[in-house]
Formats: sequence, structure tokens, C-alpha cells
Amino acid sequence: MIEIILFLVFMSCGFIFGQLAEKRHFKSIVEREQQLNSLPVVASRYPPEDTAYHQQLVSGSVVVASDYFKSFTAGLINIFGGVVTPFESLLDRGRREAILRMKAEAGKLNAELVFNVKLETTRIATGRAGAIEVLAYGTAMLPVDAGRANAINSSSANDLSAIDSAPVASGSVPRR
Repeated sequence: MIEIILFLVFMSCGFIFGQLAEKRHFKSIVEREQQLNSLPVVASRYPPEDTAYHQQLVSGSVVVASDYFKSFTAGLINIFGGVVTPFESLLDRGRREAILRMKAEAGKLNAELVFNVKLETTRIATGRAGAIEVLAYGTAMLPVDAGRANAINSSSANDLSAIDSAPVASGSVPRR
């Protein structure tokens, strides 16, 4: 009888604290999405052709862990079959957080937009409670002047090899 009571206490604690952490994380995500809303992120393979840009790979990754209550509920759903809804919010949080981290990196470079955005997910099994890693990556389009300023600031005074002297015309990407 004690085992059942302890099981129920731990499950209820896992549910309560898991819900609090998830709500806090969603609130943080919404606030940062509003701050970074001015930087567009698109999945198109082809960059805009109206201006010459410097291009740089940017990425953001996050590992989000599942709480025991979600893992237990998902285990029950797996036994009986059906949609594993407890992990849907976990994946949503992971995707949104990874994109926000990628946008923050692009923002530090003064990018005008990020195109060709891709998402990769990986399951990390750690005993009963699992975790997922989400990686978002894309190509940041830097205005020609901002690209030169970033290269000059990041290179030393004697090493000018980091400065790209010829900007890449964004329309020069071969189409397939």
C-alpha cells in the first residue's frame, strides 16, 4: 500500500512541477519570439535576388528533457496505441527554442533574414525519462556593409584574410 501511495505522490509532483516548468518555458519563448519577430526566417532554398549579400551559416540547438509524468503517460499510450500527445508540446518547445537561438545568432551578425532553414531532431534516451535535441540551421543573409564590418571586427589588425573582398550575389546560386 505504501508503494502505491509513494507512486501517486511522485507522479503528482512530477505532473505539477513539469507543468510549472513547461509554462515558464513557453512564456519565455513567447517573449523572445516577440523581440526577434523583425528577423524573418524562411524555408525557401532560393535567396532573394534583389540585393547582393554575404552569406553565413547560423545554427541554434537545444536539448529539452521530458518529465517522468509525460514519459509514464506516453508509455501507456504506446501500450494501447494512439497519438502520443504528451511529447507534442516537448517537440514544439524544442523547435521554437532552437529557432530562437538561431535567430539570436543571426541577429548578432546583423542579418536581414535567414533562409533555407532546416530542423533536425534526435531522441536522447536517458533511462525512463527521455530528452530530445533539436538543431535549427540556415543561411544568414548579411548586408554587404554589415558583412564587412563583422569581418573587420572579428579579425585582428594584421590578419585581413578573414575579410571577403567580393560579396556573393544572392542570385548567383544555381537552381536545380
